[in-house]
Amino acid sequence: MPPVATARFAIGEVVRHRQFEFRGVIFDVDPVFANSEEWYEAIPEDVRPRKDQPFYHLLAENDESSYVAYVSQQNLVADESEEPVDHPAISGLFDGYKAGRYTLKRTHRH
Repeated sequence: MPPVATARFAIGEVVRHRQFEFRGVIFDVDPVFANSEEWYEAIPEDVRPRKDQPFYHLLAENDESSYVAYVSQQNLVADESEEPVDHPAISGLFDGYKAGRYTLKRTHRH
């Protein structure tokens, strides 16, 4: 098993993608890559992230739509806009938004 890196971001944080124009709120974290090989191989090799880093599940948005994204730590930066994310699934997972961060509903906490 590969060594586990420390997650830089936490559930409820709003982040942006380094290269693509989208942002989102983190709702889950995998300590290392945990998606399918088919998904991984579909990423062009010249931009394919390493597997030995945290990967984040995001309720994401761009100018055109809302969706779920799976993004490597190396491709995320903190979103400093302090604007809420407009995604229809947020109310199902989070209670509120304050100071640039969402609070996970008590029913979803471990």
